[in-house]
Amino acid sequence: MRLLLVDGHYYAYRSFFAIQGLKNSKGEPTNAVFGFVKALRKMLSDLKPDLAAVVWDAGLPERRMELLPTYKQQREETPDDLQTQLPVIEEAVTALGVQNLSLKGHEADDLIAAYAAAARKDKSGVVIATNDKDIYALVDTGTQIYTTNKSDVGDSKDGYALLGATEVEAKWGVPPELIPDVLALTGDSVDNIPGVEGVGPKTAAKLVLEHGGVAKLLGEIPAIKNEKLRAKVEAAAPRVRDNMELVRLDDTLPLPVPVKELRIAPDASAVVALARKCEFRSLLAEYEKLAEEKSRGSQGELF
Repeated sequence: MRLLLVDGHYYAYRSFFAIQGLKNSKGEPTNAVFGFVKALRKMLSDLKPDLAAVVWDAGLPERRMELLPTYKQQREETPDDLQTQLPVIEEAVTALGVQNLSLKGHEADDLIAAYAAAARKDKSGVVIATNDKDIYALVDTGTQIYTTNKSDVGDSKDGYALLGATEVEAKWGVPPELIPDVLALTGDSVDNIPGVEGVGPKTAAKLVLEHGGVAKLLGEIPAIKNEKLRAKVEAAAPRVRDNMELVRLDDTLPLPVPVKELRIAPDASAVVALARKCEFRSLLAEYEKLAEEKSRGSQGELF
């Protein structure tokens, strides 16, 4: 069994900014919908998973806000043209037979971690489609990251890559389980998390490997050889401890839908309706044919 988990907001934003100016005849923006549908269909075609879900943010956890009231405070509001497309994207996801999942008061990465943990207990393989740094920490023998980023794909003719522990370690300089330690030291400007002044990913990775993790590093600060670096780490130690909790993914969240109920069930007629509304001509023609085949008792490839 293979479970595909898609970071919904990441792909919605990526699609919105990658494709510009696409609208239907009513003047309604459809660029993000088009890009998201294209990306999701490619994932389903590439991976042929047994189970799948698109996971969405539904608020900020209290535990993170208590530790850092300015957490993600600098993020701009969702552009209006994207906001209006989010319900249509969810409609498209459902039409393609994939469930939309969220948990009120929680971020997508924590819910993804909870689903990945549950799937591993069932001995199901997990593939996560995201570019979220925190989620790379989940990679292990049964969990991979799906990416179409050129820097990761390289010369592959498939147009995508699956990153396992070896690839993630090569990318980060530390094993996946130590990525939170690196982020605790560097901070994360995207999430408005401050780190140790002047400590970038390479220095953080070196410190983490030399000391066996942030907990041990903070317990033996005098052992840091570089005097200036030692002083910076010592001054930021309370912040780094809080950061470890901030970047920790909560894989104990309750699952809105059991893993085994995430079977993929595409609806060609629903895709036809969506394609007509958005005026995606090629998609409409393709799925009209599939809907007709289904009415005759046959079923073509839906992805």
